[in-house]
Amino acid sequence: MSPLIPPATVALLLTLGGCTTGAIAAADVAAEAEKVLAQQSGVGGTVTCPEDLDDKVGAEIRCTLTAGGDRARYGVRVRVTAVDAHSVRFDVAVDRKPEGG
Repeated sequence: MSPLIPPATVALLLTLGGCTTGAIAAADVAAEAEKVLAQQSGVGGTVTCPEDLDDKVGAEIRCTLTAGGDRARYGVRVRVTAVDAHSVRFDVAVDRKPEGG
């Protein structure tokens, strides 16, 4: 894995503007993951998620992280751990090895 982004599992809390709607937009999940991973590592990166994330405990999607100047791409698992009327909490785990590596 890139020395810039250590393997990580981080908990994120996404506050929703209203009641939960059944899914969290892929762009919102990616933006929150980027923020927390950057705070943890001190290095910016781009997270992309191919689909929305259901707002049900246990739901998960696979996203991709491209870290800073590192051209390698890392898989990222995002899993919902808690849901209430105004927020969703989820864990983000970055793979230890790059995709295809």
